[in-house]
Order: sequence, then C-alpha cells, then structure tokens
Amino acid sequence: MIEPSDTSATRLAYDTVAVDYAELLRDELASKPIDRALLAAFAELIRADGNEPVADVGCGPGRVTFHLHRLGLQAFGIDLSPGMIRVARQAHAALRFEEGSMEALDLADESLGGIVAWYSIIHTPPERLPLVFAEFARVLASGGHLLLAFQAGDEPRHLTHAYGHNIALDAYRLPPERITTMLNDAGLAVRSQLLRAPDESEKAPQAFLLARKL
Repeated sequence: MIEPSDTSATRLAYDTVAVDYAELLRDELASKPIDRALLAAFAELIRADGNEPVADVGCGPGRVTFHLHRLGLQAFGIDLSPGMIRVARQAHAALRFEEGSMEALDLADESLGGIVAWYSIIHTPPERLPLVFAEFARVLASGGHLLLAFQAGDEPRHLTHAYGHNIALDAYRLPPERITTMLNDAGLAVRSQLLRAPDESEKAPQAFLLARKL
C-alpha cells in the first residue's frame, strides 16, 4: 500500500522538530486548567469502567501519556514519528511507546477502554477523518471513551516554520459540528463538547469532544 504524501510529510516534520517540540511544550499543561480538567474527567470515566488500557494516539514526546499515567490510567503512546517516539522513550522510560499510524492501528479489535487524540487529527485531510474514526471505533471496547482536542475553524494552513525549524506541513482547523457528525456516524456518540477561547499562545478557539462507543 502506497503511503499518502501528507502522511510522509507529517512524519518528516515531526522527526525534524521532535527535540525542540518536547522542550518547548514540556510544561504546557501546567498553564491550562481547563485542558487538565477534561483529561481528569476522561480518566475518571475510564477508572469507573474498570481502567482498561488507554492509547494516546499521536502522543508526540509523551507528555499527555505521562499525565494520563499520573491520573492512574494504563496509558501507552502511539506516534507516526520515530523521532518523537525516541524522545518519549527517553523522557518516560517506564511507559510504553510504539510507532504507528492512526489510520491503521496495530491493535486488536475492542482492546482499549479509551483513546486520547490530543491535537493529533489536525494533519489528516478532513476527507480521511471518517476512516480514522472508524479505526478508533474498531479498537475501542463497547462503552469505551474517546477524547479529541483540536483547533476549531474551517480552513487549511500550510506551515513552513515551527519550533525553530523549516518544515513543510499542512494543518487543518476543524468545525466541531462536522467532527461530531463524523464521530456519530462511526458509532462514537458525542456526549460532551467544549469550545474555549484561545489563550495568549493560541490563534484559534480550542475544541474538545468526549465520545463513547455505542
């Protein structure tokens, strides 16, 4: 199977920025109480359902994976970028991190209690997101939870510089209503939605959707 060019571009870009990305965003959650509250609510739901494994899909350097671990979850990370996985393993040696694509997860059917996709769907062309959400539904157990975070909007952007490096990467701001429809169509019923204003480091509203597999 031929890999889409956008997937190759995403891997290359994140390999390029991995070390500096990890350093710059290492403590980002400390200044975002609403984001932490959403992750805490997700963790409480998972624990209430028996604390099955949780995949942080598009985990980058593992900061959210580690945060989920500290919240008491059996969390592990998956990322497209080998560079990001190396950084994550160095920073959090006790946790599990694996290379992989969210469009073809190397996981058994119904093997997860939860998935967090924290700003990791933003480089997938919107027309392929239904395939991603179908894959999430495949690996989630019945009643499993999904937490998505992404920038709200309805326009593509082409990034040429990030985290001190020259890159070539497309990113998409996404309309929460359209993503909600895609999730519901995949059998992932959206139970909660939140849209918060951008803080001083952000340029767009931030959207969060919490869904449960039917």
